[in-house]
Amino acid sequence: MAKRVLILCTGNSCRSQMAEALWEQLGEGAWESESAGSKPSGYVHPLAIRAMRELDLDISSQASKSLAPFQDQAFDLVITVCDNAKESCPVFPGAAETLHWPFNDPADATGSDDKKMIVFRRVRDEISEKIRSYLNST
Repeated sequence: MAKRVLILCTGNSCRSQMAEALWEQLGEGAWESESAGSKPSGYVHPLAIRAMRELDLDISSQASKSLAPFQDQAFDLVITVCDNAKESCPVFPGAAETLHWPFNDPADATGSDDKKMIVFRRVRDEISEKIRSYLNST
């Protein structure tokens, strides 16, 4: 049976969405990933979709979700990827382990889309490396 990870962020539009897809890929079937937000934005950021497409991962059909449906579920791991989520998210009693991995919010990037994509790629790659490191240590 696959282990379960829940990745939490405030808006659930960028970092947690990218992490969900990366965890699915890097977990190679050993993990089932979900993402949610304490204040879901209601959309997946177009530049997050574009950044993930560069890795042949399509997140265009993912949805920005509230954490409420996940609160009573069991997870092997719950990860917050932003400081706001760490502060505002409830405790998950069904979580075997809880970690905080803060990443910059690429949605805050300014300038042209090309300039913003530099930030989206950097954050995507940082998330990927953090997940790889975790999976290699377990």
